[in-house]
Amino acid sequence: MPAIDVAHVRFAAPDLDLMERFVADFGLQPFRADGVLYARGSGGAPFLHMTEPGDPAFVALGLTAPSVGALRDFAAGRGLAVQPIDRPGGGEMVELRDPDGYLIEYVAGQQGREADIPGRTVAHNDAAEKRRLGEVRRFDSGPSHVVRLGHCVLGVSDFARSEAWYKDHFGFITSDEIVLPDGSAIGAFMRCDRGDQPTDHHSLFLIQGPRGVGFNHAAFEILDADDLFVGHDWLGREGWTPHWGIGRHILGSQIFDYWRDPWGHTLEHWTDGDLFTAADGSRQASLGELMGVQWGHAMPHAAD
Repeated sequence: MPAIDVAHVRFAAPDLDLMERFVADFGLQPFRADGVLYARGSGGAPFLHMTEPGDPAFVALGLTAPSVGALRDFAAGRGLAVQPIDRPGGGEMVELRDPDGYLIEYVAGQQGREADIPGRTVAHNDAAEKRRLGEVRRFDSGPSHVVRLGHCVLGVSDFARSEAWYKDHFGFITSDEIVLPDGSAIGAFMRCDRGDQPTDHHSLFLIQGPRGVGFNHAAFEILDADDLFVGHDWLGREGWTPHWGIGRHILGSQIFDYWRDPWGHTLEHWTDGDLFTAADGSRQASLGELMGVQWGHAMPHAAD
């Protein structure tokens, strides 16, 4: 049974108060439990981002199994232990490490909250159709509204090995494989296999690139383009460090905006991404498509 979503990203940091201020300005909803900082979105998941005290580090990526039964079967087939989750939402979890040593927390049975996604009550006018009549469109200054975690990007040492491992363990489907002119593949945008149910263009992106092994970024879906621009202004006024954006990706099509947390880890706001089913298959893409934009700011240099 394949993974059906990304669940959370887990970090360590020496100053939870500073991290709390950042995630709140980023548009997450922070709270604490048992000395750990958690942050949720409005989509109903118990948490999306967690930070424990310690030296700055990316600690783990959480993936969601389709059911507790599927998680237990997964563990039994691989000789792994299932353990209760002592975190908000509860549930059960299996821990395992990928070929580069990344800790993967495969979770199921978590109890979420009722979604409270803010709605837009005033319509948008475009050239083809005018739906807002006699009303004005105004947005309050403040953070974006994070709804959910969309994907995570990891640098790997051997792409072919890592791709095979994630597909074997979690059933990912390639959406776009990044191929160099010599025909060698160095990365892939991979989506969850949810059959005929549409899912994000990618929940995981693996890249064997100049930055080597390491966390690249985690991406959070927000309400819409206006929400993204409002949040961009807020983060800038609050003094946080921008990384890349605003623009629109080629692969995945998302409107994006990347920011650095206080210890240099990159988090992305995105909206308006592509959706595919399992039947939509896979394609190859170029390095230019990966690094390019349809409009907006060019990708920063790999060393930035």
